[in-house]
Amino acid sequence: MMNEQLAKGWLITSVGEVCSIHDSKRVPLNSSERNRRIQGKSKEELFPYYGATGEAGKIDDYRFDGEYVLLGEDAAPFLEPHKGVAYLVNGKFWVNNHAHILRLSSSNKFLCYCLTQTDYKPYVTGTTRLKLNQGRLKDIPFPLPPLNEQRRIVAKIEELFSEIDAGVASLKTARAQLGVYRQSLLKQAFEGKLTEKWRAQNPDKLEPAEQLLARIRSEREARYQQQLSDWQTAVEEWEAGGIEGKKPAKPRKLKEIENITDEEFGALPELPGEWAWTHPDLLAAHEPYALGIGPFGSNLKVSDYTTEGVPLVFIKNITRNNFSLESRFVSQEKAAGLKPHSAKPLDLLITKMGDPPGDCAIYPEHRPEAIITADCLKFRVLQGYCDRSFYCSFINSVLCRKQLGLITRGVAQKKISVERFKSTAVPLCSLPEQQEIVRILEEQFTAIEQNEQEIDAALQRAEALRQSILKKAFAGKLVPQDPNDEPASVLLERIRAEREAAEVAQKITKKAAKRICKK
Repeated sequence: MMNEQLAKGWLITSVGEVCSIHDSKRVPLNSSERNRRIQGKSKEELFPYYGATGEAGKIDDYRFDGEYVLLGEDAAPFLEPHKGVAYLVNGKFWVNNHAHILRLSSSNKFLCYCLTQTDYKPYVTGTTRLKLNQGRLKDIPFPLPPLNEQRRIVAKIEELFSEIDAGVASLKTARAQLGVYRQSLLKQAFEGKLTEKWRAQNPDKLEPAEQLLARIRSEREARYQQQLSDWQTAVEEWEAGGIEGKKPAKPRKLKEIENITDEEFGALPELPGEWAWTHPDLLAAHEPYALGIGPFGSNLKVSDYTTEGVPLVFIKNITRNNFSLESRFVSQEKAAGLKPHSAKPLDLLITKMGDPPGDCAIYPEHRPEAIITADCLKFRVLQGYCDRSFYCSFINSVLCRKQLGLITRGVAQKKISVERFKSTAVPLCSLPEQQEIVRILEEQFTAIEQNEQEIDAALQRAEALRQSILKKAFAGKLVPQDPNDEPASVLLERIRAEREAAEVAQKITKKAAKRICKK
């Protein structure tokens, strides 16, 4: 804007020259003090307590009354043009020390819109936490048009923004509906409704769940007996070798996995006759640590992290479904001692904490073996009976989320333990039907994701249009000019006169207050 030819009748001044700044009235209060003061007070007795980017809570008193523009001083997104750092407030309120308080006598709305599209890069300091101090704030150039043109600009911006807002609201509603539709599909999938016709057309591919469960239990027992036999052979070889070294560890005794109780059935949706509810540990691979958690406490400390070696999986990798894993590692030696907590390609990885916990993603096939951290669960499903994508989708469905919501524990942060996760109910049907459900879901989700991408692109275009409107507005190109308007130079002189008069009145008031105090 500054490099373009200035519109006729406009002036380039500065924020400090045209705006009154009321930062001296700011009084920050910590959350404990605010909570103490609002305790037992009704809503009518409380006032907004504002910070860098908006309301930060409530307080039982106010220090300002009227219309002002608040602009972040620090902790505001100064370098993100689509996120506002200035906002208009009206009424009675309190402000902490993270926002500047400004007024423009001609039009606070004009001031707010102008500050919204300002490039703050030359004026902020700091790196991780940017700060706009008052001295630099005053130096920010401010385009001043005639007063009547300011009013026309504000009216036009509000008219155009109102149209954009209506479109954005419709887009956000459509996006939310896609999310509802996604969960509806998942619910239908795991109640067997998506594959009703498929079952009727493919009776030869159906195996009753009771038969599946019986085969799984039988194979599980056979696997354990084989492990015992291998252990006994290993012990004999160890004894024959003069009992040197550590004695081979005996396989863990198989824990009996109980069937779903009648009480649990009452809280679960009804399934097709060929399906059944069971518990996750029965569907875990027949190998040690197929269902487990990351290491706790001294087993894995921050001091163990290295810049290369075996990668670590954190909760953020699961929630973002991003397993690039290029930032934190442990040494090969450390990883060898953490074998029970290793994640192999195609394992299901689940967040055991969060809001809510229970996000699930498949550890990609092309990634190396990794170590999960303490806030993650792993679930290695039983091949030949379970499709990992089927169970990943189920864990992300509302049917599983409701169960997880009932079993989370904690005060500051709720978590799911491995044992509580084992208590959840998961559906079991024939593998071909699981694969058909995965196929249908992937097909539908692809269409949903395409729609979501189109909506996101439209939302980005809407935000770009806002910025374009503001850019035109403050280059004097949004509304027609009127040669009969009072020039900005006259307006500037009036603003200066008003500010000088206000400063004189303030000095007189302070002197009067001092005289009263002396008496």
